Amino acid sequence: MKVDRVAVIGGGPGGLYAARLLKLSNPAADITVYEQSSPDTTFGFGVGLASRTQRNLRLADAVSLDAIVAQAYSHEMSMQVGDATARLAHGDLLAIARTTLLSILQGQARDAGVRLVFGERREPAELDADLVIASDGINSATRTANPEFGADITTGSGLYLWCGTDFALPSAIFVPAITEHGTFVAHAYPYAVDRSTFLIETDVETWRRAGFDNSTEATEAADSDEVSLRYLKTAFADTLQGHDLIGNRTRWMQFRTVTCRSWSAGNVVLLGDAAHTAHYSIGSGTKLAMEDAIALDAALSSSDTVEGALVEYERVRRPAVDHLQQIALRSEQWWESFPHRMDLPVEQLMLAYMTRAGKVGLDRFLESAPDVAWKGIASYGNADVDSGPPEDVSAWVLGRELEHARGSFDTRLAPDALRDDPTTNVLTVDVESAWNEKATALVDEARASATVWLTGPVERAHVLDRLDVAERMMQSSDALVVVDVPKSCLPDAVAGLVSGRAHLVSVGG
Repeated sequence: MKVDRVAVIGGGPGGLYAARLLKLSNPAADITVYEQSSPDTTFGFGVGLASRTQRNLRLADAVSLDAIVAQAYSHEMSMQVGDATARLAHGDLLAIARTTLLSILQGQARDAGVRLVFGERREPAELDADLVIASDGINSATRTANPEFGADITTGSGLYLWCGTDFALPSAIFVPAITEHGTFVAHAYPYAVDRSTFLIETDVETWRRAGFDNSTEATEAADSDEVSLRYLKTAFADTLQGHDLIGNRTRWMQFRTVTCRSWSAGNVVLLGDAAHTAHYSIGSGTKLAMEDAIALDAALSSSDTVEGALVEYERVRRPAVDHLQQIALRSEQWWESFPHRMDLPVEQLMLAYMTRAGKVGLDRFLESAPDVAWKGIASYGNADVDSGPPEDVSAWVLGRELEHARGSFDTRLAPDALRDDPTTNVLTVDVESAWNEKATALVDEARASATVWLTGPVERAHVLDRLDVAERMMQSSDALVVVDVPKSCLPDAVAGLVSGRAHLVSVGG
């Protein structure tokens, strides 16, 4: 369909990209972006673009992607614990300064004929437009003002802050720092020849012990928490190589996951963080917003009315977003519990990281990064790394012996007789989250058991929950932990074993 007038509220990457795509599809349309801040006002540091996102952007608009890639910075990925480092040779990972990305997208929008208006805040009701796109961020005034969207916001238990530094790290890195107050973990990556992003997270107890509850309260909204930045500079001194941490309205926050019952109301549609968020450890809000824009443009091109287009947009786009949010929640909870895994060899920890949310399987990781993956698998199985991976890795993993206080086992497949043993506590795990109160009660019950056998629904999401609950039990008790899995989820079971999420598995039909 042809649209005559489109108004975009919010001049972030998603709004600018949507405006350009719609203008390219509707050259005669009047398309205006309204941004309440100035053109060069932005918060944050770098923005990451994974290879799949780059492919999606290239298919939608190769010209704008080429402009982004020309000023982006490529890097690899690594994980470090103590003196040990595991590296992944991912040369297709790109990052770019958020300020640079905005400048590029502003230019691309103008080149297409989009009108950009800065320093003005607009409400949907005052805009004369066929379509209003609200890409006004996680604190969306548009979403907040209209209950028809049915917004729901949940808050994570961990805390994090964004900061930067004035040199380029040799690669993206995940690195913990253990201090007298507890553990902090940095997710850091270079995004320019002289800049890197540092995202640092910790748990509430460590945050309080370090006095950051007080420094957070004392930091004004427009300022940065300099007390925390000085402390963290010392904590991550080796990684920072003597450089300072730079703030930009940097303060401790808890991640908020936004979901909405509906993404549209009348001719107003939410896009990006205004409609949904996903934890930063699985993908950036920029990626989601720009991919939303692609789906919205396609829906408008294939529909006869704006109303029909918005229905089609949500029908096509929501399943992918819902799936990513589910993965992101698992990843968020994995990082919140990261300090409990630091006894794993670094390659095995990297393997646990890659398979943490069920998005990447063991076989896929082994194929993409054979050296690191095999070192992690070999460490799990006490095997000679030089022997190389077997042809059937799953069978090899399941065939490993286990020595446990509960007994010796020839394989990682639990014998049926173990379930019938009177000392085995068979627990049904049917929880919405492996970290809610119901799951915690099961974990507490395991402490009094010699063997715990976890069973429950056969759907994959429930299997992943069981493995997460099992890992919590292994971390907090001496029990032998067995997890029931259907045959269809065997790859998840194998990944769970190697990642330290279960001692044994039982594979059903």
